[in-house]
Amino acid sequence: MTNKLKIDIVSDVVCPWCTIGYKRLEKAISDLGVADQIDIEWHPFELNPNMPTEGQNIIEHISEKYGSTLEQQRASQQHMVDAGEELGFKFDYFDDMRIVNTFDAHVLLNYAKAFNKQTELKMELTKAYFSDRKDVSKKTILKEALLAVGLNAQEALQTLNDEEVRKAVRSQQDYSKHMGVNSVPTIVFNRESAVTGAQPIDTFKQVLSELIAE
Repeated sequence: MTNKLKIDIVSDVVCPWCTIGYKRLEKAISDLGVADQIDIEWHPFELNPNMPTEGQNIIEHISEKYGSTLEQQRASQQHMVDAGEELGFKFDYFDDMRIVNTFDAHVLLNYAKAFNKQTELKMELTKAYFSDRKDVSKKTILKEALLAVGLNAQEALQTLNDEEVRKAVRSQQDYSKHMGVNSVPTIVFNRESAVTGAQPIDTFKQVLSELIAE
């Protein structure tokens, strides 16, 4: 099939709902047996573009940003742990967990595109952050992820110092915002219709079935 269904996913590496949303989409694609008819591309979105290098404690950050109490956050975290379990993904929340800056991770995901490794790298970074308690703003961790998916880590890490590349990633972010994307995940099908949030597997199945039938 030459005409693949294009799916653009706007998301952040440290966004739990982006992970759940993608894993549900992945399950829908797998259940329908249409993986060979799908072309997925990831687009950058920083939930916290001004996050400093040292990051911020996640509990403190979420209470400042959304006004959530500790009880509300614990309940929300448990909800994500349960949702992840259903999809074979481990969310390991802990008291000293920190929200970190993800811009470099997005630059590397941009690099991975040319090698058809975006989804692999995205999931590797997400797993490092949510399952393995790793700081995905650190070069050593980014290097581990690149090597894990078989990319040239040295070449990829050099792009982090390329101002043109960084500018291109920023303009991708600006473009998404200009198109009205203000929450993630935003999943766009064939550049025509979009859904936001971690939709149920059946919703994704329905959308995919209809579009592939066309």
